[in-house]
Amino acid sequence: MDERGYRRCLIGILMIALAGLGFLGVGELRDTIPDSYTQTEGEPAPAYSGYFITEEIKPGLAEASANAYAPESYIIEYKLLGMIPLKEAQVEVIKPAYVIPGGIPIGIYMETEGILIIGTGEVTGMDGLTYEPAYRIVQRGDYLKAINGTAVSDKEELIEAVNAQGGEDVILDLERDGEPLQVKIEAVRTGQEEYKLGIWVRDNTQGIGTLTFLTKGGSFGALGHGVNDVDTGGLLKISQGALYDTNIIDIKKGEKGTPGELSGLIRYRQELICGELTDNTPVGIFGNGEDRLYEKVEAEPLQIGYKQEIELGEAFVRSSVSGEVKDYRVEILEIHGKDEDMNKGIILKVTDPELLDLTGGIVQGMSGSPIIQNGKLVGAVTHVFVQDSTKGFGVFIENMLEHVNL
Repeated sequence: MDERGYRRCLIGILMIALAGLGFLGVGELRDTIPDSYTQTEGEPAPAYSGYFITEEIKPGLAEASANAYAPESYIIEYKLLGMIPLKEAQVEVIKPAYVIPGGIPIGIYMETEGILIIGTGEVTGMDGLTYEPAYRIVQRGDYLKAINGTAVSDKEELIEAVNAQGGEDVILDLERDGEPLQVKIEAVRTGQEEYKLGIWVRDNTQGIGTLTFLTKGGSFGALGHGVNDVDTGGLLKISQGALYDTNIIDIKKGEKGTPGELSGLIRYRQELICGELTDNTPVGIFGNGEDRLYEKVEAEPLQIGYKQEIELGEAFVRSSVSGEVKDYRVEILEIHGKDEDMNKGIILKVTDPELLDLTGGIVQGMSGSPIIQNGKLVGAVTHVFVQDSTKGFGVFIENMLEHVNL
C-alpha cells in the first residue's frame, strides 16, 4: 500500500470511529468500560475490545492496596484511536483465591432489627366506632425500636408494651431511612385490657434458597441477592438469623409469565441449624457455616474467576434440584461489567435438557446456584426472566466475596 492509500485507510478508520462516537455518544462509550478490575496474579491484564479503543498500562501510579491478598495494583488508560482519552480503570492484582462451591438448598430464617412496619389499618374501639390511630404518623418501611423508652424486638413485646400503657399516649422510637425519629400515637381501647395502634408489623421472615460457596475461613455466601420484604420492597435489616437443613419436596416448573418455584421442607429445630446468618446485603446473605454445612457440601475448592475472564458461550450452573448436586449446561449470552444493578451483570440461558425437563429453566429457590466456567467459579444465579423461564440473571462472584474473609 502506497502512502496515499495508507492515508485514505487512516481517514476511513477515523470516520468510522467518529460515526460510532456519534451513534453511541462519548459518555455512553465511557460507561461501557468498568471503573475497576480484579486480576489474578500471573494472568493477563484485562482487555477491552471494540470501537477502536486502545489500552495503555500505567504501572506504579496507584497507591498500594490495603488488601492482604493484593501484591500490586496499576491503572489502565483507555483511549480512542490512541489519541482521545476516555477513561482510567483501576486494576487490583491479587493472589489466586479459592472457595468451595455450594449448590445445595438451604432453609433461611431471619429476625428483623427492630419491628418492621408494613402498613396501617383500622381498628374498632369499645364504643363501636372505627379508628385509624397510626394513619399519616408512621410509614411503611419504618423500623420500630422502642415504646415509651422500652426496647421491643418482636410482635409479642409490642402488644405487651402497648397494653401496659393503659390508654396513655404511646411514644414510638422509629428508624426511618436510616434516621432516628420519635412519634406519638393515641392507642385505641378495643377490649377491657386491650389497646391497639392500628399498625401491621413483621418481625421475621423465612424461605429457601441455594448456597453459593463456603470459604476455608468458615464463612458462607448464598442467594446472590438480598432478602427484601414482600410488602415494602426494601432490604430487610436483620438482627440475627440462621441456616437450616432442608430438602426439596416439590418443583413447580416455570412458564411464560409465571416463574416456577422450589418447595422445601424446613424443620426449625436447634439441632438442624447449619449456619449463623449475620449479613443481608444487595448481593447475597452471608455468615458463618457450621461443621454440618461443610459435611453436606462434598466438593473440591474452585478458583475464583473475575468478570473480565468470563466469556460468552458455554458455562455450568451447579444445583441439586434433582436430589443430588449436578452441573447443568447453560449459555452466557451477555456480560455487563458496569451494570448499575449488581445482581444482573450476567445474562444466561439454560440449555441442559435435563434441567429444562425438571424445572423449565430457572425457578425461585435456585437463587445462589454457582455459575462455573472454564473450571472457575464466576458468579451466582439471581433472578429469572418472567417472560422466559429459560433465561436469568447472575451476579459476579467478586461482588459477593467483598463480604467474606477468604
